[in-house]
Amino acid sequence: MHTDTERCVRAVQSKEARFDGVFFTAVRTTRIYCRPSCPAVPPKPENMEFHPSAASCQRAGYRACKRCRPDTSPGSPEWNVRADAVARAVRLIQDGVVDREGVPGLARRLGWSTRQIERQLLAELGAGPLALARAQRAQTARLLIETTPMPFGEIAFAAGFSSIRTFNDTVREVFALTPGELRARAARRSPAGATATPGVISLRLPFRTPLEPSNLFGHLAATAVPGVEEWRDGAYRRTLSLPYGHGIVALAPRPDHIACRLLLTDPRDLTHAISRCRRLLDLDADPVAVDERLRTDPLLAPIVDKAPGRRVPGTVDPAEFAVRAVLGQQVSTAAARTHAARLVTAHGVPVEDPEGGLTHLFPGPEALAALDPETLALPRSRRTTLLTLVRALADGSLPLGPADDREEARARLLALPGFGPWTTEIIAMRALGDPDAFLPGDLGVRRAAEGLGLPGTPAALTARAAHWRPWRAYAVQYLWATDDHPINFLPAEETAP
Repeated sequence: MHTDTERCVRAVQSKEARFDGVFFTAVRTTRIYCRPSCPAVPPKPENMEFHPSAASCQRAGYRACKRCRPDTSPGSPEWNVRADAVARAVRLIQDGVVDREGVPGLARRLGWSTRQIERQLLAELGAGPLALARAQRAQTARLLIETTPMPFGEIAFAAGFSSIRTFNDTVREVFALTPGELRARAARRSPAGATATPGVISLRLPFRTPLEPSNLFGHLAATAVPGVEEWRDGAYRRTLSLPYGHGIVALAPRPDHIACRLLLTDPRDLTHAISRCRRLLDLDADPVAVDERLRTDPLLAPIVDKAPGRRVPGTVDPAEFAVRAVLGQQVSTAAARTHAARLVTAHGVPVEDPEGGLTHLFPGPEALAALDPETLALPRSRRTTLLTLVRALADGSLPLGPADDREEARARLLALPGFGPWTTEIIAMRALGDPDAFLPGDLGVRRAAEGLGLPGTPAALTARAAHWRPWRAYAVQYLWATDDHPINFLPAEETAP
């Protein structure tokens, strides 16, 4: 969109928050860059230039606006919708791969040369992988500076900087403030008497409005695996397996943001944890674009208008969700939770939760690949399905990460015994983040379709749903919401038992 100057100018002049993160406005006279919704008086059009990323602005010599804080904008929805190699590269950079493995590691994961990556990202985002990773490191550093009492030397390395000098120079260049000045400003903004809990990082996860929390948090709470997930004090809480350690996150819906509390064993995991939480809650979606498309179907329009802004619940770990999808085949939600809880108790890694009742990390594929099938209280055919899946995940023959090709993943899943269209598509929807995944054979979808006057057979419903593309996964959420299943409602009890 940043190449459509007239449209960008209109968005800036009308302060449309929908486009925050989609493009950035750089002001030639002040040498600062802003989000489109910046509350300051809009600059003259001739003084504006538009960039596709914060890294592109920084590369051109602009610093972040202190008022609108463009570095805290939601991510562009484009990178979740697209399935090409550039989008996959962006998702990997957001996951911190460049910080952990460098550009060569990013190249290996994509099957590209480093020159190809540099050229393609420069063309589309105005910055290469190192510049994009640097912008992300700056944002991570700012979060740690403002929300923790950590010494700046520790923050520098936790954020991924190679030296304290580079950390200081980058913070000053991007924010026009020293680390000490950033912390002092944050302290002045904090409520009087507020104190930070040692080891806990509290932050706000932005999103584009509207956001309907009922099905999003209702789904996560209703399907929560005991010991790994819980609903407590108005928040969804769960354990996280992360590259450098583990963590516990609490996510609570607010009118204009998601309140996030992270307890990490290693602060270097902050970027990765935030990325996972955003994917879990689908926070980079553009609900206006989604709902506009679905409203074109007159039979869907009433349920969209009733509660606009539904998101597709995702996952923090694609391998974990794939295992849980198999455990949920042809059984109730309660039975699926019971099966998963048994695996967690027997094979999960114990953790301590000082603020709640979480006890374990969900076991990884390597731990599950060696389990004895006779210990599984499942039909024999499903034991075979589960063991084949976890062995494929463990040996790498079934990659389900943010950089993996969605269609190739579908084909590999369908080749496994016991995998049909429903299991494959639910994994594509929630683990791979495909916004166009569709479940025409799902019983709940078929019942809802018939109740609305839509076609009831999978083939006919698929034909009708062609007009909903590329947002069929969101249509599924609206169809499911016509039922009174617990997944569609926030839990009534504020505190978990």
